[in-house]
Amino acid sequence: MSRWTQHPGVRTGEHLTAGERAADTVRNGMGSWPFVFVFLMAMAVWAWFNSDDGFDPYPFILLNLFLSMVAGLQGAILLISAKRADSISSEVALHTLANTARLQQLIQTNTDLTLRVSQLSAEIRDHIIAGDTTAQQQASEGASRAPAAAIKNGQVVGSPPRA
Repeated sequence: MSRWTQHPGVRTGEHLTAGERAADTVRNGMGSWPFVFVFLMAMAVWAWFNSDDGFDPYPFILLNLFLSMVAGLQGAILLISAKRADSISSEVALHTLANTARLQQLIQTNTDLTLRVSQLSAEIRDHIIAGDTTAQQQASEGASRAPAAAIKNGQVVGSPPRA
């Protein structure tokens, strides 16, 4: 049995009409191996019971009448079941479409944010590089004008004056 009843986009339970519930039940019943085996078993029992002096002797005219009626109804039942299966597929497709639109929106938002982060990273990198260049310039200028001495803990410390 399929698990479409677990899909969040498909109506189930009290949200279905009586006809839709009946179509689901008939489709799930007639479209199964147990139904096929029970049907074949019923045909075998009918043939065995009526093989000698039963109420429908060979060539089983009454059985042929019943099978013809079932075949006539089975066509309509299969069409109803197919219509219900189409309805389920439509509900799943609409749910998927809604989710796809939402996912596309989220992906676009994520892409925009990623581009903004990339821009900000480039700006930070440029700022750091510009800051390093300024710091290097200040350091090289400071080395040429180094003070002769510094005061630490009240005492003069440092290199002797240059000649």
